[in-house]
Amino acid sequence: MAVTYLKRGKPVEERSADDASVRSVVEATLLDIETRGDVAVRELSAKFDNYTPARFQLSSSEISAAIQKVSDREMADIKFAQTQIRNFALAQRSTMTDLEVETLPGVILGHRNIPVQSVGCYVPGGKFPMVASAHMSVITASVAGVPRIAASAPPVHGMPHPAMVAAMHLAGAHEIYVLGGIQAIGAMAIGTQAIKPVHMIVGPGNAYVAEAKRQLYGRVGIDLFAGPTETMVIADDTVDAELCATDLLGQAEHGYNSPAVLLTNSHALAEETLLEIERILKILPTAETASVSWADYGEVIVCDTFDEMLDVANDVCSEHVQVMTDRDDWFLENMHSYGALFLGPRTNVANGDKVIGTNHTLPTKRAGRYTGGLWVGKFLKTHSYQRIESNAAASAIGEYGSRLCMLEGFVGHAEQCNMRVRRYGGKAIKYGFGAD
Repeated sequence: MAVTYLKRGKPVEERSADDASVRSVVEATLLDIETRGDVAVRELSAKFDNYTPARFQLSSSEISAAIQKVSDREMADIKFAQTQIRNFALAQRSTMTDLEVETLPGVILGHRNIPVQSVGCYVPGGKFPMVASAHMSVITASVAGVPRIAASAPPVHGMPHPAMVAAMHLAGAHEIYVLGGIQAIGAMAIGTQAIKPVHMIVGPGNAYVAEAKRQLYGRVGIDLFAGPTETMVIADDTVDAELCATDLLGQAEHGYNSPAVLLTNSHALAEETLLEIERILKILPTAETASVSWADYGEVIVCDTFDEMLDVANDVCSEHVQVMTDRDDWFLENMHSYGALFLGPRTNVANGDKVIGTNHTLPTKRAGRYTGGLWVGKFLKTHSYQRIESNAAASAIGEYGSRLCMLEGFVGHAEQCNMRVRRYGGKAIKYGFGAD
């Protein structure tokens, strides 16, 4: 296998050291929130956001005042995006049906899809006000039927960001908080004197937010580990360097630690993209962020064959995978580890992030090996039930159940079955399971 790295990012050891530092900070902060509640949350908000309101939850009048600051054009754009996202979520929800089946005469089995009863939706806003994240989490929870949706976003320049507030409200949030970072995640998950805890936390965020969710998982449910943005461009010589460089830097601007990888079988395209990235970074308004991300986390990988590209792509397991080749559908059919695919040069990650309708909260740090992204099904719990409606079925199932319990040494379990055989029995009807 011939795989050449024309550029590598920061060594894995250094990235691990960064992660260890984040873990320590998050652990101490969550303990402080659990111990001191609102006092700790207020101190953290003052320290990191210079924001200390009388209360962090916005009132109806404060929500209305914020929305009044959003222009008609901005409001129309928000509503358009929310319509696309809601329509796709509704289509997803329609695929999840309740089930009831009679597996044997008198034996009824089924399941119900029940929404999580309370969800905290985090909407990031550190470097950039992530208006779209309100659509992705709040709308999807609303379509799933979650009865209590709390949404939280950090202040921007010391005050609630009007468009973020509008997006959370229009999406269907029942409670809106102006809190960011670990303090928002901790307050919603653990609860404070002023904030009732939720059953589940969802939404993307920086490394500290992702780590807070990881440490709280089990105490509350989470959607997935959605940390700093990752992007991979898979390209061959059917596209040009400007397109590849633009798609890489368009995601690298998210933060200082956003991996961006070019994977190609064209050495010429790889070299040209490196030059094009240098050119764009000289004029990109967000170059101060994107250049650090590219220097520390950017990679350019050249393979000999498409099969090698596929193996590398599945191994890297990037959050966003932009595929621009002469065989995009082949990658769709054969890739198994990623967050979301963006197929063809007309498609791009930014549209997926903001408006096209799919959800942009996606697995990072190779979590795509075992989970997909946020969708309406994440807010639904599939619970089974069973019912026996005839004496014959109770006796027949009871006989098998008793013997299988005794096989494992569970006498008490067996007696549960035996009682049904005695109470409802007579001669059991055989259902073709084998000999007595």
